Amino acid sequence: MAQVDKFSYDNGIVRLFTYATIIFGLIGILVGLTLALQLVFPQLNFGIAEVTYGRIRPLHTNAAIFAFVGNGIFAGVYYSLQRLLKAPMYSKFLSQFHFWGWQAIILAAAITLPMGITSAKEYAELEWPIDLAIAVVWVAFGINMFGTILKRRENHLYVAIWFYIATWVTITMLHIGNNLELPVNMWKSYGVFAGVQDALVQWWYGHNAVAFFLTTPYLGLMYYFLPKAANRPVYSYRLSIIHFWALIFIYIWAGPHHLLYTSLPDWAQSLGTVFSVMLIAPSWGGMLNGLLTLRGAWDRVRQDPVLKFMVVAITAYGMATFEGPMLSIKSVNAISHYTDWTIGHVHIGTLGWNGFFTFGLLYWLIPKMWNTNLYSQKLANVHFWIGTLGILFYAVPLYWAGWTQSLMWKQFTADGFLQYGNFLETVTQIKPMYAMRSVGGTLYVVGYLVMMYNLFKTIGIGKFVAYEDAEAPARVVHVAHKGEHWHKWLERSPVQMLVISLVLVAIGGIIEIMPMVFVDKNVPKIESVKPYTPLELEGRDLYIREGCLGCHSQMIRPFRSETERYGEYSKSGEFIYDRPFLWGSKRTGPDLHREGGKYSDSWHYNHMYDPESMSPGSIMPPYPWLHKRDLNTKYTAAKIKTLRTLGTPYEEGYEQIALDDLRAQAKKLPPTWLKTGLSRRALKTRGLLQ
Repeated sequence: MAQVDKFSYDNGIVRLFTYATIIFGLIGILVGLTLALQLVFPQLNFGIAEVTYGRIRPLHTNAAIFAFVGNGIFAGVYYSLQRLLKAPMYSKFLSQFHFWGWQAIILAAAITLPMGITSAKEYAELEWPIDLAIAVVWVAFGINMFGTILKRRENHLYVAIWFYIATWVTITMLHIGNNLELPVNMWKSYGVFAGVQDALVQWWYGHNAVAFFLTTPYLGLMYYFLPKAANRPVYSYRLSIIHFWALIFIYIWAGPHHLLYTSLPDWAQSLGTVFSVMLIAPSWGGMLNGLLTLRGAWDRVRQDPVLKFMVVAITAYGMATFEGPMLSIKSVNAISHYTDWTIGHVHIGTLGWNGFFTFGLLYWLIPKMWNTNLYSQKLANVHFWIGTLGILFYAVPLYWAGWTQSLMWKQFTADGFLQYGNFLETVTQIKPMYAMRSVGGTLYVVGYLVMMYNLFKTIGIGKFVAYEDAEAPARVVHVAHKGEHWHKWLERSPVQMLVISLVLVAIGGIIEIMPMVFVDKNVPKIESVKPYTPLELEGRDLYIREGCLGCHSQMIRPFRSETERYGEYSKSGEFIYDRPFLWGSKRTGPDLHREGGKYSDSWHYNHMYDPESMSPGSIMPPYPWLHKRDLNTKYTAAKIKTLRTLGTPYEEGYEQIALDDLRAQAKKLPPTWLKTGLSRRALKTRGLLQ
């Protein structure tokens, strides 16, 4: 007779991550709604540096991705992993360390990002001390997960665990690769890569952070929680194998599709396009595997809000993973890139796939852990319909805005001139669409508040089960049998699963990135391009601090509409000293790559203090603190020294005279408003003219 072990599952750590998910979800979407409203009412910045659009946009993305979705992932993983392996977590200490460490990282992000402490890398804006903390906490999570896998009582590794393993190993690789940087001081660093190399590495990370943090762990959660909620087995085991291995191999190659028509070499762009289109197959294979799991259970779907949320989430996943490859086709990307179409696409994934699946998970998980029924099915259904309407009112206006932007940017008159030569004509045209987007965001927040009330009432009527008793036969290690399918062996071998996953995801990165790093002709140098002067370097860091790259690009694409509007198209050799690259992802304002010399100093002075004084109808916030605060040059010498270490050709010892050069260049600029020719409106704004 087989020995039976008695043990208990730790629900305490799941409860902590569940609470964090609920709280940070509200914070993340409230910051997002604030950003949406600021694009309609710029005065909502209140003239405070720390709440301007550029400062809090990365706060929103980090809160949504790492605080809301991240905590949701960990709640689901800690709950499902123990039950799939029939074992409690390997280390209670590591579980607690993981939770509190992760929340400390979120707190650090909430403090530093509004202060303008940022590396300016999309989804990786946190500076180097926090990057190190993320690495430590992530490794602790990995040790805890693999320790639990190794002491499991269940030989078979279920499909959800494959996705958890691939998530951990790939995020580890991406985090290290994209955060190779040299510190200047405690809160400032410069990356190892520059210009086009930095852009490629960043979007290798950025695209795959979406793939392996917002997608693969949620697919793992789908494979566990959807069958549990529906009380049905997964539709196809064979399809899950194909889905997993094809997805993790193909996804890692697709990053360059974020850089189409930029100065990235064509061969890298083409690789990104090809693999992006190939992604449709495994992505839709996973979507269909999820939806077909519910075959014969559609009557339950109509009644059960948990299944409703999960079905819409999986459908949104399918929509986003079809649209993404379509946007990676060059002819489509020529229309979509830098417009709000991309923002609408991203939010179908975030609000629909991640948001709705998390809601379904919470509605299922909390009654289970508190040993009760959901307080109100009706309120859950109300949340479902309000949230669905919120997504529609959010995304549809952004698609509309994106198509409007692109058509207006590219429109020429019969005489061959730009129809809308003033960029602001586009901005004023899409303001109503931004207002509609805000309505959608408000609906989504209202639905979220309904959910919070419902869940906390459920907690109030239930009794939490901190340790859930369980028993299972002691593990017996099975050896491979002749004729057994190779995957059966692999499913009993977590270390091999980890190694093979790492090899597959590393291949794409190595083939795409290494030629850009080691083959000089891929980044041809331009003789006239020189390192930044100390004053230019400080100005560039100020641009980064204020988050200007969130609204402006610095990459003129080789289209007639862009060269007519902005000037000569951008070359890769122009960015060889750019750490980080600042090509941008969205044009809420015009491209700035050829901005120098277009306008007078007085124009720029007025424009920063009161944008509408120079550009009536502008939705750019004012930056009055730039006129009041002195430029901090305390670390200018250290910046020069760090950049020289990284390969920027400053002369040895130049840092000792860098401040003198900075002051000399600054003296050439108008020192006061009296010498800048301020407009009458600007003077009235300052109370200097009645």
